[in-house]
Amino acid sequence: MANGLFHAPPPVNEPVYSYAPGSPERAALKAELKHQSSTPVDIPLVIGGREVRGKSTAEVTMPHQHRHAIATYHNANTTDVETAITTAVSAQRDWSRLPWEDRAAVFLKAAELLCGKYRQIMNAATMLGQSKTCYQAEIDAACELADFWRFNVHFMTELYRDQPISPPGVWNRTVGRGLEGFVFAVTPFNFSSIALNLATAPALMGCGVVWKPAATGLAASWVGMQILREAGLPDGVVNMLSGDAAAISAQALANPHLAGVHFTGSTGVFNSMWQTVGQNINKYRAYPRLVGETGGKDFVFAHPSADVSSLVTALVRGAFEYQGQKCSAASRAYIPKSLWPRVQEALVSQVSSLSVGDPADFRNFMGAVIDKRAFTRLRGAIEESKKAPGVKVLVGGETDDSVGYFIKPTVLVTEDPKYRTMSEELFGPVLTIYVYDDAKLDETLVLADQTSPYALTGAIFAQDRLAIQKLTAALEQTAGNFYINDKPTGAVVGQQPFGGARASGTNDKAGSKLNLTRWMSQRTIKETFVPPTNYAYAHMAEP
Repeated sequence: MANGLFHAPPPVNEPVYSYAPGSPERAALKAELKHQSSTPVDIPLVIGGREVRGKSTAEVTMPHQHRHAIATYHNANTTDVETAITTAVSAQRDWSRLPWEDRAAVFLKAAELLCGKYRQIMNAATMLGQSKTCYQAEIDAACELADFWRFNVHFMTELYRDQPISPPGVWNRTVGRGLEGFVFAVTPFNFSSIALNLATAPALMGCGVVWKPAATGLAASWVGMQILREAGLPDGVVNMLSGDAAAISAQALANPHLAGVHFTGSTGVFNSMWQTVGQNINKYRAYPRLVGETGGKDFVFAHPSADVSSLVTALVRGAFEYQGQKCSAASRAYIPKSLWPRVQEALVSQVSSLSVGDPADFRNFMGAVIDKRAFTRLRGAIEESKKAPGVKVLVGGETDDSVGYFIKPTVLVTEDPKYRTMSEELFGPVLTIYVYDDAKLDETLVLADQTSPYALTGAIFAQDRLAIQKLTAALEQTAGNFYINDKPTGAVVGQQPFGGARASGTNDKAGSKLNLTRWMSQRTIKETFVPPTNYAYAHMAEP
């Protein structure tokens, strides 16, 4: 082993490519999209480094062309799940004892591979499998994922450097052990970066992982798995399973070696997982760490002093980028009457101009929602709003699933500040606006705080500094990520650690050292150089 006190390369956020006409990245991505569209892949389970294929399979189709399959994946059976768990537990022992710089090197190399030869492979898989535009894929699947891998290494070294004091004659030190057992990572379809980070953040800290990615995000997850293997991740540290999510989860959560759950998804599913862990608590070798980022009903609150152009841009981008399928997407807004005529005019004009279609056509601003289930839920909410008293469709409202699951960007205006679409998470391109009386600002702030059970992201718009302070204080508990004069989406690793409270999750802040603390178990070591040789203390002597 080399003797040296090493410093990891300082992390820098990966630059975002523009994909402007004539750029080399645009041409490369176009070619990769064509290749992947015409060359379906076979996605196996990956257990202990082995590619496992079974009799039960299903297809990954493009949301914007739902009859076009880009991959076939294999479903895990109970034996596969048990093998993956056993393998992760076994691999964790040697992996956790590897020097930190060796673990770090795997993920630093993975970041370089991703930003190099795999960049457009990953972007194309995300665009086709999750219906993201080139820019949305770039900031997610390339840049944010690379940022996670690089910054997590930096955060890990900061945690390891934090050591206790040592008085004369004693050396105190702490060691961040990987969790004994395995971490169950359950990941969503909407961000390729989240999917890979949830599986690899615990691995970096010395944990063994059983990873269940969403079926609708498997094309990109499979590319990520190949990057990790090429980067030198030892077999068995991260094991990838696909198949029945409920069945896999039930088996994983019942295993006595469960050390933690790293989850992003719905509040209902996370609540169910937490309840299951509670019911099984006496079975586990240790208390499992539960980390979850769940639902959101994210808001934009405008003060009468707000700049209208900035506000409207934030509403359009915040609500409709990636079809509103971001946990942080703006889905409810509070606009003062004094600004509403100008906001309404600009909002209708801009939303009407948004192009919706195949993301391989780079002129489109939006793609399709992820699947039939999402389409049906969103269409139902829109149709219901058309009949609801006191609610009107300001713009949009059209749906079409003949070719792809397309929902036109839709803006609703309601007279009821607690109407369903103001309080329930829809996870789609639907923004609901409540126009409030300027004189009822304080009352409306209370509504914004109390209408939804979630507290993930929120944004305020104001030019008046006293108003900014007032709104920030009034909405203190409404969002784990709070934005002033900006849209409530777009958190960047190392800049805005991400996570919310209330029904939005445990707020363990992905993209910061806070998240990594959940995947380490501290061991404190005290070494006394010259230990005492007599039990008696000075006060015991005769005066």
